[in-house]
Amino acid sequence: MTSILTNNGAMVALQTLSAINKDLDGVQNEISTGKSVATAKDNSAIWAISKVMESDVSGFKAISDSLSLGESTVAVARQASESVTDLLTDIKGKVVAAQEDNVDRAKIQTDIEALTKQISSVVNAAQFNGLNLVDGNVTTSNVDGNTGVDILSSLDRSADGSVTSSSIGVAAQNLSMTAGTALTAASIGTDGGTVGVIDANDGGTNDSIKLDTFAFLDSAGTATGTAALPRGTAGLDNTVTTGLMEGDQLTFQIGSVEAQYTIRAGDTAEAIAAGMKSAFQNAGLSSTDFTMDIDTVAGELKITNNTNADVSFSSSVSRGSGGLAGLAAIDVSTGAGAAAALGSIENLINTSIDASASFGSVQGRIEIQSDFIGKLSDSLKSGIGSMVDADMEAASARLQALQVQQQLGVQALSIANQAPQSVLSLFR
Repeated sequence: MTSILTNNGAMVALQTLSAINKDLDGVQNEISTGKSVATAKDNSAIWAISKVMESDVSGFKAISDSLSLGESTVAVARQASESVTDLLTDIKGKVVAAQEDNVDRAKIQTDIEALTKQISSVVNAAQFNGLNLVDGNVTTSNVDGNTGVDILSSLDRSADGSVTSSSIGVAAQNLSMTAGTALTAASIGTDGGTVGVIDANDGGTNDSIKLDTFAFLDSAGTATGTAALPRGTAGLDNTVTTGLMEGDQLTFQIGSVEAQYTIRAGDTAEAIAAGMKSAFQNAGLSSTDFTMDIDTVAGELKITNNTNADVSFSSSVSRGSGGLAGLAAIDVSTGAGAAAALGSIENLINTSIDASASFGSVQGRIEIQSDFIGKLSDSLKSGIGSMVDADMEAASARLQALQVQQQLGVQALSIANQAPQSVLSLFR
């Protein structure tokens, strides 16, 4: 039946043409935007995921900038500590030269003082964007609980969608020469005779002393530790004067011979006893006049007077806020001072080496993290692209196919619209 009121063919052709035009609009949007999912209405689930990932990429860009800033700051500190190590090595050469009697020790001391001033200059200038990690002004705690700063290193997204940040802790290394304060952390354990005197060796029991009263600071803010903790250890209270920590300086004098020992991180009572024995030997204490025995179990150094005369004895312990606090005390203008300086400079060099190693280690970690963040950002961008970017080759092929279908649809609609005209022939 032919009807002039209802043209089914035209309606079908119109619906088909509308669908073709809709698909054509979609393909043209893909080509113009370059995305198959440009808005939430295109695919709400994929669009939401892509936006979350795009926000993460933006966050990682900020993290990359943070890592670059942190790496530069640590690099400056590392360079400074390495320069300090080189300068201390030069000072050691001067100290070694001062061990010879036939030298002008006054001029050597002048050179040492000049190098000391240069070390102070290097330490004070080692700042980047106002942050100096080697001058002792950092007092905050980092993510590791040590004195230092944090460098933002990552964003961590959990399965439930929550996001937390991660940081790399950089421990500050105090290489300043701030003067020390007197401590009561070490004393003579046994001195039965006259106070401050090692009695003459007359067969009695008072001809020896023992260095064995060594207490150490702990991470609870007290002095019940068994070994010296590094500066900046979380919980360590360096205002407590009854315990030892890294950088504290012990000074002992027997007669005219003075020996110094600077505490290193991890030192135990036994290590201090061994260090003091070496310091006395380096300072020139006569092995004939005095016998030094180490008790490794008790962690003590026993010094026995083998002469027939009393010998004076004194000791002191000081804590400088700076790891190089003992540098200012080095004086090679006398033979005794030169001998004592030999042991002190070695410990100071070790302090600066440890600082350089610490900064070098964390700088390497920052570089690795920065490289990882760059690769992670690229991977996220690739993932986002695979979800929302349009396949331009496929879009081009679809465009041409749809354009042909559109033309055919228009022709089909035109033919369908002409169908009712055939009814007129019945009335001629």
